Amino acid sequence: MANASDSMTPATPDAVGRLLARPRTRAVGERPMVRIADPRATAKVQAQALPKPQPETVTLDKIGDFLELDLRRITVWLRKGLPWIAILAMLGAIAGGAYGVLSKPSYTVTSDILIDPAGLQVLGDAAAVTAGQQPDSALLAAASKLRVMTSGNVLTRVVSDLRLSSDPEFADPAGKIDPEVAALAALRAAIKVTADEKSFVATMAVTTEDIDKSILISNAVFVAFQAELARAETDGSNQIVSGLDSRLEDLKKAVNLADAAVEDYKRANGLQSSAGELTSTLLLNQLTQQVVTAQGAVIAAQSAYDGLRAGGTGSGDAAQNATLDALRAQLATAQQKLQSQSMIYGARHPIILQAQTDVDALQAQVASESTRMIAAAKTRLDEATTALQALTAKSDSQRAAVFSDNQAQIALRELEREAKSRSAVYEAFLSRSQQLSESGNLDTSNVRVISTAVPPLARSWPPRNILMITLGAAGGLALGLVLALGLGIVSDIRGPRSEPTA
Repeated sequence: MANASDSMTPATPDAVGRLLARPRTRAVGERPMVRIADPRATAKVQAQALPKPQPETVTLDKIGDFLELDLRRITVWLRKGLPWIAILAMLGAIAGGAYGVLSKPSYTVTSDILIDPAGLQVLGDAAAVTAGQQPDSALLAAASKLRVMTSGNVLTRVVSDLRLSSDPEFADPAGKIDPEVAALAALRAAIKVTADEKSFVATMAVTTEDIDKSILISNAVFVAFQAELARAETDGSNQIVSGLDSRLEDLKKAVNLADAAVEDYKRANGLQSSAGELTSTLLLNQLTQQVVTAQGAVIAAQSAYDGLRAGGTGSGDAAQNATLDALRAQLATAQQKLQSQSMIYGARHPIILQAQTDVDALQAQVASESTRMIAAAKTRLDEATTALQALTAKSDSQRAAVFSDNQAQIALRELEREAKSRSAVYEAFLSRSQQLSESGNLDTSNVRVISTAVPPLARSWPPRNILMITLGAAGGLALGLVLALGLGIVSDIRGPRSEPTA
């Protein structure tokens, strides 16, 4: 379509000028004329003969022709701009190589850090890692600790420890910003921390102009990070301890008041305890045992008294029983002697009279001793009965006192439970306060470096010289192509369009 439109375009002044400028052909056999023409005159004649060219305006037709570009036009433009393409590609390669050689190199070191969100439980049942956290809370805890790594407190500590404010790399060249602020901003830009989405491992990359400086800053950041976590835990523990200490005073007063209430109630109701049991209860137990013993004594005395009254020896005093047994034995011997003598002598014989006198005397002694023993057994029975009655009355009285004490002890137990509860709370707060005070000096953050920073194999920026030369040449080539295409487009829009040669 471009060729058809060109063939239908009427002749322009440039076409007329080209036709007039063509050399005239000679006829056959015509001798050539030798003419010495003045260049100035020739130029004047040509200027008068040819119409003065006018600058061609950009119209919608030309823009429409431009929109009908084809690959042949692009080839023409690139061929015309080939010198510019080569020059710019060469200049780009030179610029890339010069930048790679002359620019300051930077080196990046990386280290892997394990940030366990649980921490270490050193004051529990064992020094083990706490578990059982929810995944979301664990991720939030790890992310919070990771954010602390690049916080202002950590970086300010690194700037102060390494004196980066006096380092030219981290200082403000213009000197308009405070050195500490400038160093802090430069250090924040030099550190990049990325977290692994599938674990609690974070990678910290530090980029500076010196390898040793990068490693030094990486180690300093980790040390400051650990110190900041420990300080945060210490501050939290101290804050809790301060709150507990203020509460402990109130709890202590409450415990003392509860104990005083218990003692006052015991004193008011006469409640005394020994070995955790009321004295009245202990006394009742003793009286009960005494009553049982007294009942046994009464039974034994009654049995002895009944046996003596029945004519036996009973179960009284063993010495008295022995005396009565001896008298009875002597009586039996005397009676036997009297019977044997009676077979020999008569009733009025002196021997018989003497034997009878002895038997009567012994019988009187036995009767007297039996009477005395019965009276003694009766006395013992009366005494045992009286003691039993007294003990029974005292036991009954003490039992009533125990019942009254038991009723009072119901309220006492309530007071004791309240006192015990307050005491338990006070002891728990006191123990926890002491534990937190001691744990403030311990680092329980489970953070450690699992891959230390090592010198890199090559600089991180700029890339290698061969790569910079390649990139520069590619950039120059692209710029040359764009320039060639732009010049071709401008030439076609502002001037007559030349057809590409076959």
